[in-house]
Amino acid sequence: MNAKPRILIADDHALFRAGVRSLLEAQTDWDVGGEAGTGDEALRKMRTEHWDAVLLDISLPDRTGIDILRQIRPHKPTLPILILSMYPEQQYAVNLLRAGASGYLTKDAVPEQVIVAVRTLLAGRKYISNEVAQLLAGDVDGDGRPLHSALSEREFQIFCKLASGKSVGGIAEELHLSNKTVSTYRTRVLEKMNLASNADLTYYAIKNGLIQ
Repeated sequence: MNAKPRILIADDHALFRAGVRSLLEAQTDWDVGGEAGTGDEALRKMRTEHWDAVLLDISLPDRTGIDILRQIRPHKPTLPILILSMYPEQQYAVNLLRAGASGYLTKDAVPEQVIVAVRTLLAGRKYISNEVAQLLAGDVDGDGRPLHSALSEREFQIFCKLASGKSVGGIAEELHLSNKTVSTYRTRVLEKMNLASNADLTYYAIKNGLIQ
């Protein structure tokens, strides 16, 4: 008999994890084999245990979803990872798919949509909602895209950290890069977004719901 697919839920809110776990466990052919409340815990469990799918919060207390994707992909390049977020698709979805996410789902999705998304991942496919499909189509033709969608994966990662108030030195230490490299990325981000300062980045991020 084949073992049931094992699913990991990584979110810092215990009540949310419990709700998702209850929803998934109602599908008797799945096994919710574990939970994680921090980014470090999620990374440790993803690296040391076998999972058939991971549901990952975009914003854990110690790491962002894009940080976790960058760190886990070299070790688990084919692990299906569904990003769960409170933010609408247009704010993060395309950048996170570029970073290696297998799908993107907002936390206000109906339960049936969560089930469909997980089944899609377990079948070996990416989960692309209608909203994300429209964004990807816009990403091809370039019409009506938000400024941050033009950023590369690493540029977007550094943009988010700068916008949240982190210094170049702090980002360099966190990402194991040189100050010069981070400064170069900062310059690229400002140029691509036609902005002049970190304060502009923060204002843009708050206005567009990328940070709170």
